[in-house]
Amino acid sequence: MFIKQIVLEGAAGDVAITRMEGGAVVSANDVETEVRWIDTREDRYAVAHAAAEVLCGTTARGTLNATNSMVHEVLDLIDRVAGC
Repeated sequence: MFIKQIVLEGAAGDVAITRMEGGAVVSANDVETEVRWIDTREDRYAVAHAAAEVLCGTTARGTLNATNSMVHEVLDLIDRVAGC
C-alpha cells in the first residue's frame, strides 16, 4: 500500500506531496521540487525546510516560524510518500 498524495494547508499556502516513480514531487507556492529516494537526508531536509516555511510562515526577522521537530514531521511525510 502506498500513499499517492498528501496536501497540507499552511499559513502562506498549501503544500502538496505527490508520489512519482523513484520519489516524490513537493509543490509549494507554485514551486515544484523533485525528491528522489536516493537523495541524501540533508537534501530532503532542505526541501522539508522550504515546505515548512510555507506551512508555518516566518517571523518578523524572516526566520522560520517552526521548531526543528516540525520540520522533521514534514520530512517524515515527504519520506513516507516518496518511499524512502
